[in-house]
Amino acid sequence: MNTFKQKQQALRKSVASFAKANTTAGVRQLINTLVPFFLLWFLAYQSISISIWLAIPLAMIAGGFLVRIFIIFHDCTHGSFLPNKTANKIIGNITGIITMFPFEKWKREHTIHHATSGNLDKRGTGDIWIMTVDEYLAASFIGRLKYRLYRNPLVMFGLGPFLLLFVSNRMNRNDAKQKERLNTYFTNAAIVVIAALIIWVIGWKAFFIVQAPIMYFSGILGIWLFYVQHQFEDSYFEYEEEWDFVKAAVEGSSYYKLPKLLQWITGNIGFHHVHHLSPRVPNYHLEEAHDTTPPLQHVTTITIKSSLEAIRFRLYDPKNKAFVTFKEIKPLLNNKEAVSHAKAILQGKKPSFQDK
Repeated sequence: MNTFKQKQQALRKSVASFAKANTTAGVRQLINTLVPFFLLWFLAYQSISISIWLAIPLAMIAGGFLVRIFIIFHDCTHGSFLPNKTANKIIGNITGIITMFPFEKWKREHTIHHATSGNLDKRGTGDIWIMTVDEYLAASFIGRLKYRLYRNPLVMFGLGPFLLLFVSNRMNRNDAKQKERLNTYFTNAAIVVIAALIIWVIGWKAFFIVQAPIMYFSGILGIWLFYVQHQFEDSYFEYEEEWDFVKAAVEGSSYYKLPKLLQWITGNIGFHHVHHLSPRVPNYHLEEAHDTTPPLQHVTTITIKSSLEAIRFRLYDPKNKAFVTFKEIKPLLNNKEAVSHAKAILQGKKPSFQDK
């Protein structure tokens, strides 16, 4: 075995030592997350009688706690939040109802995401839609238009939360197994019943004033976190023949260094490189794994300020291993030779999203 592979194995082994769920830590996190969330929800509702402009900020703070609840849900889908498998499943389904994410559907898609992250030949499930330059040039006008709309910040972060929560999360794929279908149906029914009961008690206007900001704000934050942690300068992307799991985890997932309060609210998910290297490490051990594993301290680190640059990233250029903007490749769209060349290249490597 060569030295490089030995180092990779040693790194995975060192991080795997933190993949030990702790009941006390898990229960503590449930208490310090769920209790403030429901308390803030109640306070936001009570404050409506004082001023709607007091209720909305309280609801937005509750939205931050909803992101933290989602991290608990996320860990449960990995079976890493608590030591007991059944407990993970029960808590995962409950937090899935609260966050409006079906447990089995997300579990399948997210497992695929971890197995294919950074693999240009296996995009399309559980990830952000990314086109390569050649795929974009070779796509039809409608295909390029769809992609440009998808990547527009106003669509991704404006309409994105609504589309994710009320469309994508509410449906199963055509070939979904019965277990996944039933779980999605159960989650949908539970959401409707609980919402109906709350509306029956407090009225639809009060429910909307409180719940809408919570879901929308948490949705924007969640999509943003997922977006920037895999799309940053020098992020790792390779085709199947060159793709490597460890390199994809360490070089294709950023360390999003957030202020301590935001790090806590987001359940340490900023240590995304650690999570991708060993998905069974619970969120409450991610920081310790990072701090005690020297090689992980040299990964790409992004801050709130530097992460804003990711908004400009539109297409991936495998040749130069970099993201480019639509403006940078605009001249190529009017170059018939460049378009023909792109199509010729794709004949030998099927594009994942040429006609999405």
